[in-house]
Amino acid sequence: MTTTQTISPIQRRSPLLTWLVFPLITLGIYFFVWYYKIHREMADLKRDANAPVSGPLLVMIFLGWTGIGALISFWRTGSRISEAQESAGLEGTCKPVFGFLLNLVFGLGILYYQLELNKIADRIDPQQ
Repeated sequence: MTTTQTISPIQRRSPLLTWLVFPLITLGIYFFVWYYKIHREMADLKRDANAPVSGPLLVMIFLGWTGIGALISFWRTGSRISEAQESAGLEGTCKPVFGFLLNLVFGLGILYYQLELNKIADRIDPQQ
């Protein structure tokens, strides 16, 4: 008897490595890689060809210096994570306001968002 296992497009990542270690090692470049990857994974999860993937990254790269562009993009990322949780059959527990406020404290919003994304990965692919 064979069973089919659904593999999550959302990759489970260590929140501590994502938030602190990899950005320190790469002098902050890993944040941009992570930001692109999570948007790609959420688009793949929802199977939405119109979901923003590169746009949020471009906002961070080119408008991050304005402050407001980066904050809006980060807030919307929290909303997208909540929508992705709901499309995975979970309750949308990711709150953009928490991510926004935590981001103001040592960038902890990244840690929070990765923990919320890991809920999706664990729900879809509990073997990880």
